[in-house]
Amino acid sequence: MDHHPLDNRLPQMLRSGKRLRGVFNALPSPAIVEMCGYAGFDFVILDNEHGSANLETTEHMLRAARASGIATAVRCLRHDISRVLDMGAGGVQIPMVGSAEEARDLVQQVRYPGVGRRGSAFSPRAAGYGAFPGAAHTTRSNEGIALIVMVETPEAVEQAAEIAAVDGVDAVFVGPNDLSHSMGFGNDWKAPEVEAKIEQALRAVSGAGQCAGVIALTPEDEDKYGAWGARYFASVTTSLITRAFQQASAAGGRLPSQAGLGY
Repeated sequence: MDHHPLDNRLPQMLRSGKRLRGVFNALPSPAIVEMCGYAGFDFVILDNEHGSANLETTEHMLRAARASGIATAVRCLRHDISRVLDMGAGGVQIPMVGSAEEARDLVQQVRYPGVGRRGSAFSPRAAGYGAFPGAAHTTRSNEGIALIVMVETPEAVEQAAEIAAVDGVDAVFVGPNDLSHSMGFGNDWKAPEVEAKIEQALRAVSGAGQCAGVIALTPEDEDKYGAWGARYFASVTTSLITRAFQQASAAGGRLPSQAGLGY
């Protein structure tokens, strides 16, 4: 790993054709981010859509990710894109993208002039506080920052192939929970009607030659979605931690096996 603050590995990872395992983290904790890195996940998605981290803590989590060697994206709302990228995020994952036109506008927000219209500054962390300014930083950013867009409504699913084909989009992620809610099924994304839409979206994105992503909380889910074209699979730190706590509580305060836990 080089010592540049901006980790530029994510776009190439998404283009690799390999299965990737990311993990959403909504907890405002640099330590949790480091633990994700040491656990061997391919990348971590800092969840600033639903998480409680402020921007200062987000920057500390990006430092923790760089220190532990794990690539990063930040799921953020549109008005935070510029600040999150200036902090050194390796990518952004944007919720509720409904059309190819909206995806093209997001490309413009994420890329510097020459490609887009992102405002340029060399004083933030992404440029090493001025240690890595100018054209080299602009090029590293334009080529090395990933834009992941989220498809989360039936209307967006119908446009998934067109969204995936937008130049500058690096992956399209299907959000099954919001998709299920928008279809009137609450959080039951295993309902056959919802699964049919998930399959439609994943096949459309993959068929467009793009990396398709989805939440996959079990190996069985990963294999099912993988057969539909998904390559980017995400779990969730809070779900993993809660499940481990529940298992430990049921087993008298300890996991069935604590080998390797350092106790």
